Amino acid sequence: MADTALDRSDPGTTKLNRLEENIGSVTVALTANDLADTEDAVSVIAVQGARYSPQQEARIDR
Repeated sequence: MADTALDRSDPGTTKLNRLEENIGSVTVALTANDLADTEDAVSVIAVQGARYSPQQEARIDR
């Protein structure tokens, strides 16, 4: 799992205060144990369903 400012950004942010929160996240230092704990927690979650509906999928790369 990568840990950079870009990994913490949200390109859909529309509110200034949320953007400021996102920018502030670069000051958070995660330890190797933090990252390992997160990876362990996430790895047990089964991904379900498609990312896009069939209609949306048909519009990609056409």
